[in-house]
Amino acid sequence: MIDETTKPALDTSDVDQWIGKPIVFAEMWDPCNATDVRRWVQAMDYPNPIHWDEEFARRSKFGGIIAPQSFTVAMDYGHGCHPSCIGKVPGTHLIFAGEEWWFHGVPVRPGDKLFQERQFAGYKVVETGFAGPTMFADGDTVHRNQNGELVAKERATSIRYLVDEAKKRGVYGKEKRAPKEWTDEELAEIHRLRHEWILSNREGISPRHAVVMVGDKLPRRVVGPHSIISFANECRAHRQNIWGTWRWNAPEGVRDPATDDAGFGQDMTYDFEARKIDPRRGDGLYYGPSSGHINKKKGENVGLGGAYGYGSSMNAWHLDTIAYWAGHDGYIWHSKTQFRSPAFEGDVTYVDGEVIEKRDTSDYGCPIVVVQIRMTTQNGDTILTGKADVQLPA
Repeated sequence: MIDETTKPALDTSDVDQWIGKPIVFAEMWDPCNATDVRRWVQAMDYPNPIHWDEEFARRSKFGGIIAPQSFTVAMDYGHGCHPSCIGKVPGTHLIFAGEEWWFHGVPVRPGDKLFQERQFAGYKVVETGFAGPTMFADGDTVHRNQNGELVAKERATSIRYLVDEAKKRGVYGKEKRAPKEWTDEELAEIHRLRHEWILSNREGISPRHAVVMVGDKLPRRVVGPHSIISFANECRAHRQNIWGTWRWNAPEGVRDPATDDAGFGQDMTYDFEARKIDPRRGDGLYYGPSSGHINKKKGENVGLGGAYGYGSSMNAWHLDTIAYWAGHDGYIWHSKTQFRSPAFEGDVTYVDGEVIEKRDTSDYGCPIVVVQIRMTTQNGDTILTGKADVQLPA
């Protein structure tokens, strides 16, 4: 018989007051520029030339550099995750669990500025093998540009878990997470596959809807090996992580819980007052709940066994892989991913896609195909599954 008095439990009492309410009133000061887009695709290892090669982009239908659809999250505060992490849950840490995106046919270009409306959508608590009682929380963000046009909506899902319970269970214990050392021969094979993928559609030629068949496979992509350096580059590609790029802009008289104590460990919090003098104190690379991504000791302290990657990056790999296959005349209208595990230091990520459905009509007013994505490690472990509704030219 289970002793309920000693069974671990999450205290979510502070969270309930925020369900359905506008929250996280953070705003970027400046529009984006072409260098922001280039920095993003460089960090996501997405060498599509329409996003970084000025001469190529000018010759394309776009007439210049254009942002990938994945870049929308880099125009936001909190990696898209923050609206799902509101309220104090003592003794916890957070990892990203998945993203759902609805796009609205409005591209992001250099010179655009996005404005966000954010809301905490709710949560549920379930038992997991990773950490026992685990909170799955949802937060919504609506993105509009400077012209008021609806660009996208995101629903982010985060996991908040008891750190001590995760460490006790040791699913990602340090002894299980020694980064793989790759041989020269193995690295050569990774580089060969990566180069092959780059050449698979560098010109951006879109497959025709009439020709694409259920069962068609996308060219296999590989990302990695992941490292402290690659994780740091991913962090810096988010515009919010560059000093002084954003401000709190809550309406007068409105309390914003985004700056409240969330219940994280002392070494995993920001000091918003100190950052006014030393911006590093509010910089996610050095301080705050995301600093465990590049700090192995902090990663171990929150039950993740060492340095680990960003969920927002995995979602970007998902979107970018599909967009590269879909070409310049393709468009992703809807995407949903579930994160099964972080991408850990030393691992590589293989991205495999397949067309699983074809529709001649859709709610988007055009024919679409449904593409399914699965990401795996070199050991065959699944770290992400996802689907996307993709428009292709007739």
